[in-house]
Amino acid sequence: MRRREFIAACCCAAFAGKARGAGLIEPHMHFTPAAGAPQVAITLDACMGETDMRILGPLIDNAIPVTIFATRRWLDRNPATIALLKQHRDLFVIENHGAKHLSAVIGPGRPYGLVPAGTAEAVAEEVRGGAEAITRAFGTSPKWYRDATALYSRDAMALIGTMGFRIAGFSLNGDFGASASARMAHKRIAGAKSGDIVISHINQPHRPAGAGVIAGILALKARGFRFVHLDDVATMAVG
Repeated sequence: MRRREFIAACCCAAFAGKARGAGLIEPHMHFTPAAGAPQVAITLDACMGETDMRILGPLIDNAIPVTIFATRRWLDRNPATIALLKQHRDLFVIENHGAKHLSAVIGPGRPYGLVPAGTAEAVAEEVRGGAEAITRAFGTSPKWYRDATALYSRDAMALIGTMGFRIAGFSLNGDFGASASARMAHKRIAGAKSGDIVISHINQPHRPAGAGVIAGILALKARGFRFVHLDDVATMAVG
């Protein structure tokens, strides 16, 4: 690993440790793959901004199933992408990433220094607003929820559960919030193990990470991996 990439990875780990140390929870999970070819679940967050066609185009060309966690903000800004995703419903399952891209934290905690939803009412509004946007765009009702930072207060997690959503954790961070270099993202995703749930981003077309994300996914395909949606497998929490 190059020195700059090592420093970036260490910084991400340090920030995550600080956030968890403040009493927040980062749900991790994986799944038990079926017998046969190795399997992995790719999840891509669409937080706000644009669409990274470096990723989306090859996913379609290679018929790779992916679960996309989309915010209302991103959906409102990307109608052409919505139309494209609707043409490939067999590949893309769209799940809930919230309305305004806020962390599901009740109380004063600030994951990564960001202002969270803060109250139970605001968390519920964030979750509900994201779900309603997906239903308007795709005519489907999301089942999974992932907040802005993948960090939660315990009471917010309980509230989200009462609203009928499962919280989507992960076992492999592929691009560190799209801050990784292309080389780092490629290496991390290409090194996934069977049963991993990968998190990366599809809304940063101007950052180097996206090139590495798709390169890593295609490397898994070349290794004979099968790709699954979260609903296709029995997921298990690992801490």
